[in-house]
Amino acid sequence: MENIYLVFVIVLFILAISDLVVGVSNDAVNFLNSAIGAQAAPVKVIMAIAGLGVLFGTTFSSGMMEIARSGIFHPDKFYFSEIMLIFLAVMITDVILLDTFNTLGLPTSTTVSIVFELLGASVAIALMKLSSNDLLMGDYINTSKALAIISGILLSVVIAFTIGAIVQFFARWIFSFKYEKRFKYFGAFYGGFSITAIIYFMLIKGMKGASFITEDVTLWINSNTLLIISGSFIGFTVLFQLLNWLFKLNILKITVLAGTFALAMAFAGNDLVNFIGVPLAGYASFKTFIASPGVDPNFLLMTSLQGKVETPTIILLLAGLIMVATLFFSRKARGVVKTSIDLSRQDGGEERFSSSQLSRAVVRLAINISDNVSRFVPMPIKKNIDRQFRLISHEKGSKDYPAFDMLRASVNLVVASILIAFGTSLKLPLSTTYVTFMVAMGTSLSDRAWDRESAVYRVTGVFSVIGGWFFTALSAFTVAFLVALFFYYGSMYAIAVMIMIAIYLVYRTHKIHTNREASREADANEMDQINNDNILEQCAISVNSIMNQTQLEYKKTIAALIDFDVKALKKISKNADKIEQDAKHKKNSVTQIIAKLREDALESGHYYVQVLDYLREILHSLNFIVKPVYSHINNNHKEFRTAQLNELKILSQYLGNFFTHITTDIREANFTNQENIAGEQQKLLNLIDLFRKNEVKRIKKEAGSTRNSLLFMTILQETKNLCLFSFNLYKSQRDFVSYQSPKKNM
Repeated sequence: MENIYLVFVIVLFILAISDLVVGVSNDAVNFLNSAIGAQAAPVKVIMAIAGLGVLFGTTFSSGMMEIARSGIFHPDKFYFSEIMLIFLAVMITDVILLDTFNTLGLPTSTTVSIVFELLGASVAIALMKLSSNDLLMGDYINTSKALAIISGILLSVVIAFTIGAIVQFFARWIFSFKYEKRFKYFGAFYGGFSITAIIYFMLIKGMKGASFITEDVTLWINSNTLLIISGSFIGFTVLFQLLNWLFKLNILKITVLAGTFALAMAFAGNDLVNFIGVPLAGYASFKTFIASPGVDPNFLLMTSLQGKVETPTIILLLAGLIMVATLFFSRKARGVVKTSIDLSRQDGGEERFSSSQLSRAVVRLAINISDNVSRFVPMPIKKNIDRQFRLISHEKGSKDYPAFDMLRASVNLVVASILIAFGTSLKLPLSTTYVTFMVAMGTSLSDRAWDRESAVYRVTGVFSVIGGWFFTALSAFTVAFLVALFFYYGSMYAIAVMIMIAIYLVYRTHKIHTNREASREADANEMDQINNDNILEQCAISVNSIMNQTQLEYKKTIAALIDFDVKALKKISKNADKIEQDAKHKKNSVTQIIAKLREDALESGHYYVQVLDYLREILHSLNFIVKPVYSHINNNHKEFRTAQLNELKILSQYLGNFFTHITTDIREANFTNQENIAGEQQKLLNLIDLFRKNEVKRIKKEAGSTRNSLLFMTILQETKNLCLFSFNLYKSQRDFVSYQSPKKNM
């Protein structure tokens, strides 16, 4: 019996390693987004500073481990065998959920996930026990903790966003975007205040629970907090002013890097329990079990978990090393950080989220409120605010330009530090994820990063992330509840099945994420490589690639329609969507490409835009063929008649030849065959008209299927559009080459 539970403990620790990886990937956004977004230092330097903060903070987390043992449920009411089922259900659920959110690139709360997983699993086992005794659910579950977490979500979201927006507004109003001059006089004061706030945050939030901090030291810190704060403020203000005079010290950079270290340290010190607290609790339970030889695990109450147990420092350090390694090597961590930076970046570009009815209503309401308030603000003040908030001009096409400046990054870190420290002093269950993310969103709003071009998309993104937090709670509770019940009834077999499912899901999400990132990197590299000298070659390559794919998918669609092959059409539909997304990405990046062209390339830039427009229209027409055909076959409607299929075969062959001749000329940049291609186009158009007349005759002669006739007419019309748009693209590419080539040779 001991061997079985020993295996359970080993599985818990293996899951803990996986949980550390996916958990850090999710929570890295808390302390990395400000420094990386402002480019306060090279990414490797930022990662190193954050890594030191994480490693340092892990040694402070010993006192936080009680939440997994007795924070959510009362362990003295559960037997050892039941406790192990709860812990296994929690860890398997946690790995699956966090990995899924990371794959989607959405920051979620590890605190919420672990709390509601513990709640869901313990409620499931408690329900099984209620039928055999006179106890109530409240005797098993600490419901006040879950309610405190929910209230913490609501409070932190509103407060962090509001205060972040207010502080950033006044900071920008005082310093403006050209803050360098004013920082010569007020920078030391700002830096002293910021570093003091961060130190206070580290003392109050970070060092709580440190195993090497004695009670006497804690008492001294609490008794001399005012002295520490005032001394730090005066000392750092004087020091920064001297260093600024003597060495031109960048105070904001020091503030941002110090804040990154502090938040990373507090994250490791307070959130490490979310990853290894449950396995350590399982290990403590197992030690209690083996210390009582001969005891039936089904009757051994876990009263021992109620006591405070210090976690060995070596385990904390090992966990810290895994977390640091994850920071440096996890692509999913970069994806989650990118989401936060994308939603707060100063410049425009392609938005990650689409608009929604709710976001449009919120933006419209905000505009109306702003317009009404603006009427009561004196004109001189409005002009002064507009002047202070005027952006510095820069090349938006440059990928090296930071998402936002270091003034906003420092406000992000300082405000988040103060709010978390203040909430901790009031014993409010604030989450570092909620506070840091919402402060970043509030500061970006005040900095006018959410203008009319991007507001609805950014608001949708924020709602998506906030919704993800609440969805985390619901899904964590539900999945852990079901998994615990599955374990209760299925015993060892159920546990083995769930472990295999978890491994498969993590593998699948990893593969999906890897493929998506590879595709994004390829697109980004393609855009980065385009410049004034090679834009012709790159454009020709892109056009030929999309045209060839379009021709292939059209041919496969007609073949699948003839064979009535629904599986093939499903795959074709996905491919068509992918090609269209590729063309959409190229169109959305057009401003970056044009920004790279020389001033004398205005006319050629116009034709480049035309080429992309016609590509989009071609792919729209392809989708307007593929989707109805797939729907027709998928719904098992009648097959096409032989005459219709024969005409579609001929059409596919003619269109294929037409596309081949176009792509050949574009590839070779030789447009002397334009008349021949125009003749082919006319033959194809005549053929389409003939087939349309044939179908009209068939409709009159035979009372055939209405759906078949409508779909056949749709294919003919969209094929005609393909023919027209492709020839227009051919001519635009010709004009693009003719205008760009002389410029290239100049």
